[in-house]
Amino acid sequence: MIKRKRTKIIKIGNKKIGGNFPILVQSMTNTKTADAKATLSQIKKLEKAGCEIIRVGVPDLKSAEAVSKIKKKINVPLVADIHFSIDVALESIKQGADKIRINPGNFPKEGLKTIINLAKKKKIPIRIGINSGSLEKDILGKQRRVTPEMMVKSALRNVKLMENLGFYNLVISLKAPDVLRTVKAYEMLAEKVDYPLHLGITEAGGEFSGTIKSAVGMGVLLQKGIGDTIRVSLSADPAEEVRVGWEILKSLELRERGVKIVSCPTCARTSIDVVGLTKKIENITNQIKKPLRIAIMGCVVNGLGEGREADLAIVGAGKMALLMREGKIVTKVKEKNKIFEIFCRELKRMV
Repeated sequence: MIKRKRTKIIKIGNKKIGGNFPILVQSMTNTKTADAKATLSQIKKLEKAGCEIIRVGVPDLKSAEAVSKIKKKINVPLVADIHFSIDVALESIKQGADKIRINPGNFPKEGLKTIINLAKKKKIPIRIGINSGSLEKDILGKQRRVTPEMMVKSALRNVKLMENLGFYNLVISLKAPDVLRTVKAYEMLAEKVDYPLHLGITEAGGEFSGTIKSAVGMGVLLQKGIGDTIRVSLSADPAEEVRVGWEILKSLELRERGVKIVSCPTCARTSIDVVGLTKKIENITNQIKKPLRIAIMGCVVNGLGEGREADLAIVGAGKMALLMREGKIVTKVKEKNKIFEIFCRELKRMV
């Protein structure tokens, strides 16, 4: 059982983070936010995949004005991602954003008090989003490479600035595009603040490499009890970010949602098409929300043991396959071309 670091409870729209509240999965749209129709379409897809907080890029006033149209038609909190512009931040809050994210590396400090006053009035939080690629120039100095210490220095300086203005409704993130800097920065900051932390490896890469980096980096932090929300940043379909995020949380037994598949890597003892069956079963179960453990095993060496622990299992057994439900053999399938059909029938009964 992972013991989570207790952080301050913050309300974001209809969700709460921090304390003992669940670690939430976030994503970000890649549509033009000003195109409310396209953005809404993508958000609906992300909601279906399990996205619990959605962030939209707001580069201009036209995009900010679309926030209210989008917010009215979605069921998850809406976060406005702001850079450079005080006016865009103010308009996003007025249009009903549930949270705004600002980047201290490129956000003008002179308008911060006005933004904070409006955020207080609307009772919405602000995320201080530190990115290694856009750190304040006075902290970076003449260095080419940002260190974890620099990122933490930026975060603490901006937290103090907010607190001096009487604002404590904060979330913080410290992101670099590699695992070691990101992990070190979060570890250092977690010892110094009790604000909720949003985790992520920024600009992690494509679907394959980005998934691995995100799983390793966030996995290390989550196992240490650090983190209240997560976002997997991939150069891929945002829905894949959500699916990977859930798999990370499920693998650490921090959340449950949908199907968890156990399948063997296959070897000379394999007597059924484990690879083909696994792909088919993944495709038909990826929209199931009910927590289920499914095992697809090529032989009886580990198959019977995994089958006992699964809600539903297929186990190769020489010339036949065994279908197991809740640890017991319920069917012996002699015609292997019918394994998938029989499995689907049993799955339908369960779901």
